[in-house]
Amino acid sequence: MNAPARTGNAIDIAIIGTGFAGLGMAIRLLQSGNQDFAVFEKADSVGGTWRDNHYPGCACDVQSHVYSFSFAPNPRWTRMFAPQPEIRAYLNRCVDRFRLFPWLNFGHELTNATWDEAAHCWRLAFANGRRLTARVLISGMGGLSRPALPAIAGLDTFEGKAFHSQHWDHDYALEGKRVAVIGTGASAIQFVPQIAPRVAQLSLFQRTPPWIMPKPDRAISGFEQWLFRTLPITQALARAGLYWMLETRVLGFAVHPALMKNVQKLALRHIRHQVPDPELRAAVTPDYTIGCKRVLISNDYYPALSRKNVQVVTNAIERVDRTGVVTADGVHHEVDCLIYGTGFQVADPFPPGTIVGRGGIDIVETWRNGAHAYLGTNLPGYPNFFMLVGPNTGLGHNSMVFMIESQIEYVLGALAAMKRDGADSIDVRPYVEARYNERIQNKLARAIWSVGGCKSWYLDPRNGRNTTLWPGFTWRFRRATAHFSLADYQVYRAPHAAQHEAPLAVATQPTEAA
Repeated sequence: MNAPARTGNAIDIAIIGTGFAGLGMAIRLLQSGNQDFAVFEKADSVGGTWRDNHYPGCACDVQSHVYSFSFAPNPRWTRMFAPQPEIRAYLNRCVDRFRLFPWLNFGHELTNATWDEAAHCWRLAFANGRRLTARVLISGMGGLSRPALPAIAGLDTFEGKAFHSQHWDHDYALEGKRVAVIGTGASAIQFVPQIAPRVAQLSLFQRTPPWIMPKPDRAISGFEQWLFRTLPITQALARAGLYWMLETRVLGFAVHPALMKNVQKLALRHIRHQVPDPELRAAVTPDYTIGCKRVLISNDYYPALSRKNVQVVTNAIERVDRTGVVTADGVHHEVDCLIYGTGFQVADPFPPGTIVGRGGIDIVETWRNGAHAYLGTNLPGYPNFFMLVGPNTGLGHNSMVFMIESQIEYVLGALAAMKRDGADSIDVRPYVEARYNERIQNKLARAIWSVGGCKSWYLDPRNGRNTTLWPGFTWRFRRATAHFSLADYQVYRAPHAAQHEAPLAVATQPTEAA
């Protein structure tokens, strides 16, 4: 297989990012016979969030067998929940297996993509100075690529060591240090147990305690790995069983939120069994319904908090100064190192000026009242622009890889339809996208994330709308994205030809939301 020249300045399809989304899109393009594309990555290797996040204890919180491409099963997983190095290694093996390397362009950080209305293409600019055009732009940048720092006064005055969990400094020796961890989300509950035995003192600043369930993790035996290699059907059956088991969890999240009360009893039992101290137990017990925030899994987080050198601080942080953290009760916590476990900028995945659509409108401006997209993939005013892991495609109950593959097949359907129709560009009709998102938001308003009594990163801080999660079964999303219809889009031909409008009749029946 011969790749197109990597030095050209005009390509058909540009893919941004080399995580599961970008690599999966590239592989499926090759499998469908399309070689006129290029993949652009800001770093010097593939992996996306599984390259960038390498803090101690980093691992997936979805079972390994469903957290992989359906077309590239991995019989080598060593644990039920894969650690970060194994996931990154898996993605590297996918590059080798599908011979993707000639299509990859490292050291290419996208700084601007602007739609050229006259030429019906995207003009791309990269931080390394390269410029090129692409007819189709596919974003595989995801929503977990931009770290979020806490809005705390005085952060820049701290004279000790400070870093976000995504930018973990492995060269900094934590042994004997006084460490402050700000945040108690998915990252923190993984790295806190790893560093607690190493540090002299760990102060964990908790704003809101998370609900944590036991983690059903175990080693995958050598026999099981041999069986998966020798009889692939056994791994396919294991994957299917896990998928449907996870899928049932949506009943409590989005269908009947009252069911979460039974799950909450199990989480409370987990706290009672692992936290003997009544004062600490009270501090780590949430006061909202489980599921409202992301449900976490861990067997070692609560025991870590019970260590004599660990202190859970529930008073609000007032400011940070040169030597430590000052809380609202006036206590000064002197520390040598600050670690931010404060997550990512999910509500604003693209920096200002990165994506500029028709009429010079920045996507940040389009989303000033919250992110939205048709099937989490297309946005009116941004022709030939496809987002993988876009708005309202996130999950709280199953594997994101399933959602990514669903979107990838939808994009392939769009490209095939454009080719058949002779379309130069397509743009989703505004009312189709609006009606779709209205249905999505109506369902989300009744889900646990909205009625559970908490504030979470799922909700846009500007208006409280859930712009992150898919409100239902993932198989419904797969069904909604299974067929691409040009009737949902405005279709444009070359500038010298007359504009062609696809029929309106089908568009009166919007794609099923959930």
